[in-house]
Amino acid sequence: MLPHILWFAFGLVLLIKGGDWFVDGAADLAKRFRVPDILIGATVVSIGTTLPEVMVSATSAAQGQGAMAYGNAVGSVICNTALISALTVAIRPSSVDRKSLLTPVAFFFGAAAIYSAVAYTGGNFTRPVGLVLLALFVIYMVVAVRQALTSGSKASEEAGAEEDGELMPVWKELLLLVLGAGVIAWGADLLVDHGIAIAEGFGVPQTVIALTFVALGTSLPELVTAITSLIKGHSALSLGNICGANLFNLVLVSGMAITIGPFRFSAPTFGTMMLGGKEVFSSLVIDTPLMLIVMAVLTLPAIKTGQLKRWQGILLLCLYAGFCAFQFMG
Repeated sequence: MLPHILWFAFGLVLLIKGGDWFVDGAADLAKRFRVPDILIGATVVSIGTTLPEVMVSATSAAQGQGAMAYGNAVGSVICNTALISALTVAIRPSSVDRKSLLTPVAFFFGAAAIYSAVAYTGGNFTRPVGLVLLALFVIYMVVAVRQALTSGSKASEEAGAEEDGELMPVWKELLLLVLGAGVIAWGADLLVDHGIAIAEGFGVPQTVIALTFVALGTSLPELVTAITSLIKGHSALSLGNICGANLFNLVLVSGMAITIGPFRFSAPTFGTMMLGGKEVFSSLVIDTPLMLIVMAVLTLPAIKTGQLKRWQGILLLCLYAGFCAFQFMG
């Protein structure tokens, strides 16, 4: 038991330090190119935090478990939005760059529309669907990079010859990003693996372990980035990371998994429930609608007003608590 506890503690240290490096590198990169934090968070940071999930989903799909990508993607969006982002908004509401937020949000709901259309019309996720999602990822990255370059050029013109003496060298910024992402992924693996071992040692049921350590493990990179960004005063970076990560879960993680291993909705994988005397897939009644609702609650008022309000965070946390209670009761 003692070795597991020591490795668990070491994983926690890695997460904290990795998050520190990752956010420092991203924030400095945003300053260097005079790009809004939220845009850096929705591109560079999001790719870093979702890379582990890309690898896991691709491996699972190659082993014939492509269907898991759907549940993982929807679950990750709900957790990222209604727990991680909700905590940062509830603790420290802030203003947002409405124009920068609009791009990842528009692409997210576009991808969610494709997801929902396929899911509610037979649930047959074929290889062409996966390729469409991957194409959407490429288009988003092109649009986001062009937007970043435009934002940087305008900021440079307005600021004039601004001194960059306080910035670290660009190689160090990139090193911190890569190293931070790697250390976060390593720390998350240690935390989950040894956390499960500790829980099993105390006789915690497998179902509870799956709903806690395993579920939290996939969102640890986003959680660490959000907390570190909040502490360092870069809340917009955290919001951009959440929106970008949610989008990448649909178009990159799922797109790759579906392309490698196409699947069709089935009762053993997605579960069923009775509704109006008819048997329906639980995911279509609870998970998918909730994914759309929590993203709408987080982003649409912010796009309209340019502000994140504390009530949004509190409402999202209540929705997440209700979702978890429903899962345990089910």
